[in-house]
Amino acid sequence: MSLLTYIILFTLLGGVLSVLFASLFLVLPSDWRSRSMPHMVSFATGALLGTAFLALLPHALTDAAGDPHEIFMAVLAGLLIFFIMEKLAIWRHCHSTHCDTHTHYEGGHTGTMILIGDGLHNFVDGVLIAAAFLTDVDLGIITAVAVAAHEIPQEIGDFAVLLHSGFSRARALLFNVLASLTTIVGGILAYYLLADMMSIIPYVLAIAASSFIYIAVADLIPGLHKETRMSATTAQIFLIVAGVVVIYIAHSHLH
Repeated sequence: MSLLTYIILFTLLGGVLSVLFASLFLVLPSDWRSRSMPHMVSFATGALLGTAFLALLPHALTDAAGDPHEIFMAVLAGLLIFFIMEKLAIWRHCHSTHCDTHTHYEGGHTGTMILIGDGLHNFVDGVLIAAAFLTDVDLGIITAVAVAAHEIPQEIGDFAVLLHSGFSRARALLFNVLASLTTIVGGILAYYLLADMMSIIPYVLAIAASSFIYIAVADLIPGLHKETRMSATTAQIFLIVAGVVVIYIAHSHLH
């Protein structure tokens, strides 16, 4: 089997198959999903922040050839870009429906943001898998399995965000699968253009991190603050920490 075939098969494992495994959440009864959604959003918040600060940014800083300040400039630029994108989406919506505030605009923008960030993250995963295979086939296989292992809890969180944003189960599955295909695209492009791709990887990672941070802080956490009961707040804190811990364990022990 050729090296390119290995890369295609194992980027498929690291991307699409992990999404399909995580999609088992969608087969649960609707009433159970409704009750569990706030908990899933709390877990997603922790998973997004954990992925950004414990996986994406450390890799970006480690792999950056230049000044680390450039990485954080990319993160800052990403946050500003996502703010502008969201503001433009709100303006467009309000001009078409004559609304006055953000309260009438719920849903789609958050789902779009998570898909953009996930697509960038998956693309970089594909590049990393290809780089590992170009070094050694066994290393490539181990890397692909590790990517799949840490993608599953993250994808469950992504499904929670998409459903919370108003996506149907079928639409959430379709768009998550499409976003996961960037893993294969990244792997194939890296196989042919690795020398050129490696120089921009840290900045792609930084932008992906800024997307996850923005979604967690600007979209998810404000919704969690609407629930003020002590029991609910305690559960939120526990699940946010759980999301961070799961990403930390998956990343530190499997990568």
